[in-house]
Amino acid sequence: MTAVPRRRMVPAYLATGGRSRPGTAGFDRLTVLFADRVEPPRDLEPEHQRLWELLRPGALTVVEAAAHLRLPVSATVFLAADLVEAGCLRARAPIPRAQQTDRSIVERLLVGLRALR
Repeated sequence: MTAVPRRRMVPAYLATGGRSRPGTAGFDRLTVLFADRVEPPRDLEPEHQRLWELLRPGALTVVEAAAHLRLPVSATVFLAADLVEAGCLRARAPIPRAQQTDRSIVERLLVGLRALR
């Protein structure tokens, strides 16, 4: 018999305070979040506190934090935006994908290296 995963007791929309838009714009699913303080902030809501404690040891993306918190990504964006505005977290834009290398440049480099022999 397999164990049934525990369900959240609080709906995700309550974790966001019932808001429909986060205060800070520009968060992406791959935005990197990390704690900006050594001491825990005071007077945080439980969901905000859980996010801050999760990020205290190191950085995570929004989607990774959402998975750990078992919240939708959209709700995690709200929590992260609140903590960034309060100065408890910092957010960094995701690292862009590397562009594919031009094959002709690599071939010319290889020819040049072989010529050095």
